[in-house]
Amino acid sequence: MNALIIGSGIAGMTCAARCARNGVHATLVSPVLSERSQSVMAAGGINAVVSGNGEDDSVESHVRDTLHGGSDLGGAKAVTGLCAQGEEIIRYLESIGTVFSVNEQNRPMRRAFGGQSHKRTYYCGAATGKQIVSALVMEVRRYEASGMITRRLRCSFHSALIRDGVCYGALLYDEKSGQLEAVYADALVIATGGQNAIFGKTTGSTQCDGYAAGRLFMQGVELKNLEFIQYHPTTIETTHKRMLVSEAVRGEGGRLFYEKDGKRVYFMEDKYGPRGNLMTRDVISREIYATGEQVYLDISFLDKKTIDERLPEVRDLCRKYRGIDISKEPIPVEPSVHFFMGGIAVHVNHETNIHNLFAIGECASIYHGANRLGGNSLLSAMYSGNVAADEIAGNLSVGKYPDFTEYLKHERELMKKSFQSKSSFPVMYIRDMVSEVMNRNLGIVRDEENLKRGLEDIDYYLSVAERIKYDSSVNPYYNYSLTGILTVAKATLLCAEARRESRGAHYRSDYPERSDDFGYSTLISYDGGEYRVRLDTGCEYEY
Repeated sequence: MNALIIGSGIAGMTCAARCARNGVHATLVSPVLSERSQSVMAAGGINAVVSGNGEDDSVESHVRDTLHGGSDLGGAKAVTGLCAQGEEIIRYLESIGTVFSVNEQNRPMRRAFGGQSHKRTYYCGAATGKQIVSALVMEVRRYEASGMITRRLRCSFHSALIRDGVCYGALLYDEKSGQLEAVYADALVIATGGQNAIFGKTTGSTQCDGYAAGRLFMQGVELKNLEFIQYHPTTIETTHKRMLVSEAVRGEGGRLFYEKDGKRVYFMEDKYGPRGNLMTRDVISREIYATGEQVYLDISFLDKKTIDERLPEVRDLCRKYRGIDISKEPIPVEPSVHFFMGGIAVHVNHETNIHNLFAIGECASIYHGANRLGGNSLLSAMYSGNVAADEIAGNLSVGKYPDFTEYLKHERELMKKSFQSKSSFPVMYIRDMVSEVMNRNLGIVRDEENLKRGLEDIDYYLSVAERIKYDSSVNPYYNYSLTGILTVAKATLLCAEARRESRGAHYRSDYPERSDDFGYSTLISYDGGEYRVRLDTGCEYEY
């Protein structure tokens, strides 16, 4: 039995290691090393309720916080499983070498993160993702040495091998050979992250571009809750991307303010009280947007020793990119696209509507509902990888693979033809324009007029996508992935247009109130070029 895993960040590596431990061979596919995955950027921490932590916390409380933070769109069964495994995941991470920050008694320390009733965010300074990636890389290498995991670098996903509602592997584009290759597997696991590239400059990696979700969508895989896009309220701009100023800063007491008539206005505290700076990310992002002012985040009142010990990465980030000494001056911040609650629709076992095709990590929509709590992303990445691996090991039956030779030949011909096309629009120009359209029309606050304008623009780019000029100087992946990226961009706009209410990270100025009529997840499907949006009122997905 073998599993083909696309993506080698925390979710992908966790799944591969668990597969190997369960006796299932895993092939781990990615264009770059795990050390360059988006998971490395995860800064703040990982949530868990751990016994003996000295507080009156509970798994039930974590479940309530997660469901409430997600505006009651997360799956109760799935969220309960997620929160219940928190302690086991922390213990596992410690056992493979993750170095958590500890107190004087040598016990792991916890932070307060937004939307949570207790301190339950365990952390490694402000580089938790980096520490977990490093530990998992060594764990995966151990299984590579035993032959239970095979890595394929410089390879990218092209499409799934699907027949009669069953997945049998994938077509991969191999950069070394410059060819498409059919790779058969008993299970295909997608761990490709969110749709950052459709928004251009975000806090995430542009390697996470949404293409896999878009291409699978065109092959019959359903998507869910695409309209729920989390803006992180505190980021700084650099030349190539937005850099995250971790929620850890606010967890350590950081205060948001803007200046008016020479005085500081602590707007979050004025409106929400002492814990105003730890409201959920959607609330703070909208409040910053509403001020119309340059907002600052201040931590300078903390002693320098605390900053150096608990926030060294934030200290170095601000010094390097903005020349700011956070122990003496405030940080100018603004919201930026950060996390995608929506993605590939999965059941509680992380299988999609296509048999033997799974999705895990950020690309799968199941736990976070309309808004993700800080600290839950790393937990869900690891938990989802475990769930998928256990399902693959326990319930898959190995059968014969159909012959996909003709499909491979057809896709190779299409790729060859595409590189001979002529147009005044190069691929990279179109990708830049897509991000401009999405940022302009699907921002923190949306309305019908802007959403329709965005759809018109994306429809135009889709109409020319197959006859544009392909740039031979860039990786061919950027060329063939364009239509899939445009398709997921259109699907996202359609989901936002269909949800005529405001809930979580989705705020409509023309429908500013939450409505019980929309108290369900949004599902979208694709059939022969037709997009169908519906609410999951019949509980089609078990979660």
